[in-house]
Amino acid sequence: MSRASRLFVVLCLIVMATPVRAAPDRPLERGTAITDPAALRELDRGRFGLGRILQPARSADTPLDNAQLFAMPAMASVKAAIDAELDRYIERHNAELPDESIGVGEAFAFRLFDRALLASADTRFVLAGIVSRMDRAYVAPAGCGEIRLIYRLVRIRLPAGSETPARLPMTLNVVLRARGVPAVDRDGKPITCAVVAQRWLATSDLTQTGRELAARLQSRDGPLDLAMAENIDRIETNLQIAHAPKSPTREFRTDYLLKVFHYDAQARVFAEAPMENQIDRERLLSDAALASDFKAWLLDPAHLAELDQGTVLIPEKFLAKAAIAPTPVGFLSSKLLPEFGLSAGEGSNPVFGESEVVAALRKAAANGAPLQNIRSFGGFQRRLNDITCAGCHQTRGIGGFHFPGVDWMAAKQSNAAVVPASPHFLGDQPRRRDIMAALRDDRQPDYSKGFVSRPQLRGATELAGTEYSDGWGAHCYRFMRHSASNDASFRSWTCAKGLTCQTAGAARMGMCFVKAR
Repeated sequence: MSRASRLFVVLCLIVMATPVRAAPDRPLERGTAITDPAALRELDRGRFGLGRILQPARSADTPLDNAQLFAMPAMASVKAAIDAELDRYIERHNAELPDESIGVGEAFAFRLFDRALLASADTRFVLAGIVSRMDRAYVAPAGCGEIRLIYRLVRIRLPAGSETPARLPMTLNVVLRARGVPAVDRDGKPITCAVVAQRWLATSDLTQTGRELAARLQSRDGPLDLAMAENIDRIETNLQIAHAPKSPTREFRTDYLLKVFHYDAQARVFAEAPMENQIDRERLLSDAALASDFKAWLLDPAHLAELDQGTVLIPEKFLAKAAIAPTPVGFLSSKLLPEFGLSAGEGSNPVFGESEVVAALRKAAANGAPLQNIRSFGGFQRRLNDITCAGCHQTRGIGGFHFPGVDWMAAKQSNAAVVPASPHFLGDQPRRRDIMAALRDDRQPDYSKGFVSRPQLRGATELAGTEYSDGWGAHCYRFMRHSASNDASFRSWTCAKGLTCQTAGAARMGMCFVKAR
């Protein structure tokens, strides 16, 4: 990597780790997420502790440590699946990088996550945030979208005098349906999507913190009154599986393992499941018939329009049950990563070729399917990448996470506590709030979304001049005057007055910085 490229990556990491608020008294996540540290502590100590969510009859006086968690029959399959992925990761590493040692501890070039910590009595998952995802109501309209309880793995017992961080690089999300069945409140009144949305949006103006806020959120008309264990849909895990510090032969690298486990209510277990839109590239490249089916399905005008909108739901037969997302990743490249990319020049047999994508775009336009985001092969590449779990987590994340969460256990509040979420998460909040307002008002929501790197213009007023849209540190595209090589998919990726899109080398994707004098 050149000196200019290294500098650019450093700048990217600085920007990703230090989001700027649109206004100090109006946080972007108002009405869509709960991030108050003291309130989360109270909720974790009550019925939103992981033990109470998974076992409602359990006493809140005894938090569930991870030895107890993974001794539960419902969670045994989660531990077994993660162990199997660790074994596969080691096997693949030894085959591809035999000269790079791998193991637990600083003596190794690739430092593995210590699996002994996962099911240890010295660790547990603590509530680090609660997020409303009513913007996902298009997936299962009857459930009115989702509520995500995000738990962070921490050490609860440290050696005396230890300077080891209490937080460990893993999150576990318990995903609930926002509206359960039967859809009635505690008084027997019908609960509609409008009611759910109203309850969440009403939290925008709350001024309480700590215990008072926690009580208000759980009151009869609070949004968390509807968050019950019987509404659990699935568990999502994100684990930093290995970290490799910089060496004389390569830059530093950190790999994250992503997995999903759907709850089987009849068997009362969490079962390993295909991940939404996580395309199984390796299987497609090894099965020509399956790849042909996938191409035909995705390039159909109706599905291509859904891909453009960001609402496509790819059939499970094309999907993987695990993904490895490496970071940092330079977003400047016009090629998709081989782990999950499908369309650009990686290997001798890409699934999609440029000519057939361009032909499909023309067909979609001729059929009257207006495309907002995908106007070129480059736009198709980027959208195909960022609808995947791995591609999304690699873009504008804090490391491999979009919501590391609040660290309310820290004696001194760290930067992670001040900035609980990534630039992508924060930049997406105006869109999510817009959808919730439509649901509240019984209007048809616009579920479309922009690229992960750049939010939709519907949030331009609130996001204008910030790093999320066109301000310092925003992702941008460098247009060349009167050049036929300009990509139509990124024509709106410009910078605010006084800033210019600065790139590394010949790359066209860059970041907005002050013009050089």
